[in-house]
Amino acid sequence: MHTFTKIVFTLLSAAAIAGTAACTSASAETESSEMREIRSGEIWPDNNGVHINAHGGGILAYDNKYYWFGEHKSDSTSSALVGVKCYSSTNLADWTDCGTALEVVDEAGHDLERGCVLERPKVVYNPLTKKFVMWFHLELKGKGYSAARYGVATADKPEGPYTYLRSGRVLPGVRPAGMTAEAAARADSLAKADLGDWWTESWYKAVDDGYLNSRDLGTGQMARDQTVFVDPADGKAYHIFSSEDNLTLIIAGLSDDFTSHSGKYVRVAPAGHNEAPAIFRQGDTLWMITSGCTGWAPNKARMFSAKDIYGPWTQHENPCVGPNADLTFGGQSTYILTIPGTDKHIFMADIWRPEHPSDARYIWLPITWSKDGKPEVQWRDSWTLADLKNNI
Repeated sequence: MHTFTKIVFTLLSAAAIAGTAACTSASAETESSEMREIRSGEIWPDNNGVHINAHGGGILAYDNKYYWFGEHKSDSTSSALVGVKCYSSTNLADWTDCGTALEVVDEAGHDLERGCVLERPKVVYNPLTKKFVMWFHLELKGKGYSAARYGVATADKPEGPYTYLRSGRVLPGVRPAGMTAEAAARADSLAKADLGDWWTESWYKAVDDGYLNSRDLGTGQMARDQTVFVDPADGKAYHIFSSEDNLTLIIAGLSDDFTSHSGKYVRVAPAGHNEAPAIFRQGDTLWMITSGCTGWAPNKARMFSAKDIYGPWTQHENPCVGPNADLTFGGQSTYILTIPGTDKHIFMADIWRPEHPSDARYIWLPITWSKDGKPEVQWRDSWTLADLKNNI
């Protein structure tokens, strides 16, 4: 594990910290130069001098500005006590606190009741409706991780406020695309059978054959760690998430307004135990980086590629290179940002700190290319947006 330099920043007065800067404020962006350093693993202060609180997040590039959305974490719990935070920047290094984009509520029994689990928010812009659409993973308060729902909300401005629409599981009664009648019948029979001990070779084979997918057919498919991807090739949007007890990834098309599922989905790497999906396009190829499922602890990243969003997907070796690469530098993937108008991409990950959630750190690293044409994420103590644009 590499050692991160600890930087202590002088905080503003308590009143200033309690207040929220307007999203249009330039107070955190006095130097908008692309030469500003990005340093992974360190305290990253916003315009108030406070460590950015936007974990499991993603970036929306809109109207010459970047908006960073993520989970607000408290000092002692990862449950949602505030909601989804939003920050803005013009250079990806200096960030202005825009406040809470989607707030939890105090209404007992509400999906977003304070104390629920609200994770991995991602926001995309819909050019047809002129709406900003947020998707996230939602677990109901007091129910652990049993709900396994998606949530969706919309807003008229990128920073919000966002209006909550609904939550649920994905496409009840709908089979995966390409599943034959014979395969569906086998999956149904497995779902009703006594499969014996879990985690055995025969049990994994049953998962691969659709046992859990068929089990959840009536309620809809489970939706946990997730991202949303708008394919620059055609403008269509997709919801990508861990399902089937985190054993299988699902890629589901979204409707034209990006607020619901279109009805088509595929299973990717069934029984492979993948979560934390992050995806981007380079030319005619889609690339997806994921992690294994080891709770808050880091593990070795995985990578997949496909020519079509609905597959087939091919798995590759860990794309990370450098110290602690076999543990994804101590972090877990959350998003891949493509710089608008370029073919340059940034890998984003979280260094979780479950005993002090608000102190979780961020890994942002440029994606480069190996000699055999595959993405690489190489550790760098620091880099700049100018470095990336100049083929770092």
